[in-house]
Amino acid sequence: MDGRSMNTTVEVPRGLAGVVVTETQLGDVRGLEGFYHYRQYSAVELAESRTFEDVWHLMFRGALPADRAERDAFGAEIAPLRHLPAAVRDALPALAGATAASGPLAGLRTALSLLGATAGFRPVYDLTPEARAADALAACAAVPTLLTALHRLGRGLEPVEPRDDLPYAANHLWMLTGEEPDPVRARAVERYLVSTVDHGFNASTFTARVIASTGADVAACLTGAIGALSGPLHGGAPSRALDTLDAIGTVDRIGPWIRERVLAGDRIMGFGHPVYRTEDPRSRMLRGIALDFGGPLVDFAVEVERQVEEILAELKPGRELHTNVEFYAGVVMELCGLPREMFTPTFCAARVVGWSANILEQAADSKIIRPAARYAGPTPPRPVPPLG
Repeated sequence: MDGRSMNTTVEVPRGLAGVVVTETQLGDVRGLEGFYHYRQYSAVELAESRTFEDVWHLMFRGALPADRAERDAFGAEIAPLRHLPAAVRDALPALAGATAASGPLAGLRTALSLLGATAGFRPVYDLTPEARAADALAACAAVPTLLTALHRLGRGLEPVEPRDDLPYAANHLWMLTGEEPDPVRARAVERYLVSTVDHGFNASTFTARVIASTGADVAACLTGAIGALSGPLHGGAPSRALDTLDAIGTVDRIGPWIRERVLAGDRIMGFGHPVYRTEDPRSRMLRGIALDFGGPLVDFAVEVERQVEEILAELKPGRELHTNVEFYAGVVMELCGLPREMFTPTFCAARVVGWSANILEQAADSKIIRPAARYAGPTPPRPVPPLG
């Protein structure tokens, strides 16, 4: 009996595109409709009407806070977890120095591992659901503190301690700048954060769930997800989309610049998405936020978007290609005063909640994720040659 008859294999598309690997109650992306949701609620509607903490509560506990008392109680539960253990805090200067060239997201992988070890995170396989959730809550609360501290230390500045009286987004800006956050900009950042909490089985979420399926601890799962997010084809694109605007420079250069890239087969950062076949709803919402701010950068971005879609319709007829979340996310974060090296880390500060919710859901299923690969090398077995 050969190996193929003993192990049933199923051919699937490259990249597992469209392959359903599990069931989830956390949300979904309906790409043909341009719609996505967290549990039973539109993610965009949540971003427009609810706080980040409300959505965090929804993802972790299955429901939105029923009233302000429940919202305040959840906020009070999170606030103390923002403060880092002494062992982690003391290690950050050396870590920031070692990762200065790579940026805060690279440092976060090590810092989060250290936090998990210091806090005594144990394999999710060995924990009760309540203990898993406690570890996940602690990790999520600490991520903005770690990211902003690493960023500031990398620039020769002292970290800013978190404030228990500020909500998640405002506290992120406070720790980043050391200045009282402007309410309008804090709310714009919060809406962005809510809109990026979760987005189906993207590469980083799937990575987190694969690691969780092994029974590893929460910090290990999140570290793997951060590694996946750092790639420029995933979460590493917001600053690159803004770099595209800089490279174009002026309105008269938009057409020639875009045509040259399209004809060369180059990817235009900030455009296209592997799931959406219509406008990305996150981009639509963020465009609205940008238009509320107004100004030359916004006017230029809108014109670039218009001309890119026009040129693509001409050169690639029949192919739907629109802005994705990264295009206007970069514009909004720039307008809110975030440095570009903190764009993807800020994305991470939101997505860590979605990852953690997926980790908790996956941990309830003890089946390890173990797909197969089709071997395409030289035909085995061959004799092992003697050393010459």
